[in-house]
Amino acid sequence: MVALVGPRQVGKTTLARQIAADRGVPGSRYFDLERASDRAALADPDALLDQLGPGLCIFDEVQFVPTLFQALRVAVDERRSQGHRSGQFLVLGSASLDLLQGAAESLAGRVEVVELGPFSVTEVGAASANRLWLRGGFPESYLARNDTDSMVWREQFVQSYLQRDIPQFAPRLPRETLHRFWTMLAHLQGAEFNASHLARGLDVSAQSTMRYLDLLCDLFLLRRLPAFAHNIGKRLRKSPKVYIRDSGITHALLGISNMPGLLKHPVIGGSFEGWVAEQLITAAGTMSTAHFYRTQDGAEIDLLLDCHGERIAVDIKRSATTKPSRGFHIACRDVEASCRWFVHGGERSFPLPDGVNALSLPDAIARLRQTSAH
Repeated sequence: MVALVGPRQVGKTTLARQIAADRGVPGSRYFDLERASDRAALADPDALLDQLGPGLCIFDEVQFVPTLFQALRVAVDERRSQGHRSGQFLVLGSASLDLLQGAAESLAGRVEVVELGPFSVTEVGAASANRLWLRGGFPESYLARNDTDSMVWREQFVQSYLQRDIPQFAPRLPRETLHRFWTMLAHLQGAEFNASHLARGLDVSAQSTMRYLDLLCDLFLLRRLPAFAHNIGKRLRKSPKVYIRDSGITHALLGISNMPGLLKHPVIGGSFEGWVAEQLITAAGTMSTAHFYRTQDGAEIDLLLDCHGERIAVDIKRSATTKPSRGFHIACRDVEASCRWFVHGGERSFPLPDGVNALSLPDAIARLRQTSAH
C-alpha cells in the first residue's frame, strides 16, 4: 500500500494509473471520497474491499472517511496471505493530518508514505524556470493559459484552504487572523521565526503564533528549517527559518502576478532563496537532513544538507555574478562542510576560488539526486 500526501493536488488519477502500469497491475478502481456516492459505497468498507478483490484500489481525499484505515489493515493482511504484497491500495490526501495519523495507527509496517511536492525545475525544464518561480509548482497554476489565470487559481487556493481545509483540523482558529499570519510570513520569506514580533502584529499571544505555525507546517504549506546547533563553540542563532513552500503561493499572498512585479518587489531575494531551498531539500530525499547556519557575528550558510555522508553548504543568490561572502567561508569551516556550493539563477555551472562550485539550479538538483542514489 502507498499513501500519497502533500501539496500537489492535480493529476492524481493519472499518476495512480501510471503506478499501476509500472507495477503490472491490470486496471484500477477509483473512489473520490469527497463525492457522496463514493462515500456511500464505503458504508461497509470490509464488504466492499472483499468484493473488489485483488487489484489496485485508489481512494482519493481519504480524510473524509478516516475509518477506512482499519478496514484497509484487514484487507492488506488478507491480500498478503494470497501473495499480493504490493500494488494493492493507493491512498491520496491533500490535507494530510488525518491520513498520516490513521496510517501510523492502523497500518504500521504495511504502508509507504510518499510526499508529492510541487513541480521541480527539472520537470519543467530550465527554460521555464522563471515561470515556475513566479507561478509556483501546483500544476493548474503553472499550466494556466496566462499569468492572470494562474494568479486567480492561487488566490482561490488560498481562500479554499482558509474556508474549507483548515477548519477541518482547527475549527476555532479565526480565518482572517490566520490569513494575516500567512501573509506576514510571505513578507518575511526565509527570515528567522520571531513569535513575539508576529504576535504583536496580530494582537494574539506568542503561543497562538506557534499554533498557527505548527498547523501550516503540518499541512505542508510552510517549511520550518531548523538552525544547525551542534556545539562548535560559537554563539549561534537558534530560531528556525520559515518558508512558504510554494513560491507561487508566496507571490499570491503578496499580490505579485507577473515577473516585472516580482523583480521590483522587496521580497525577491527571500522568494528566490525559499524556492531554491525547497527544490534542493526535495531532491536530497528523505534520508537527508536540512538546516541553516548563522552565528551572532554574521557567518552564514543559507542551506546545510547532510546527505549520504556529504555535508553540503549552500549559498543561494539569484545573480550568477555575486560571489559567496567571507562569512560563508567562515561558516563552512565552522561546520566542516565537505562541499561548498553557490547555487544561482544563471544557466551555467563553473568553479570558483576556495573550492566553491557555482551551480545552476538544475545542475545542483542533478548532483543531489546522484548523491542520494548511492
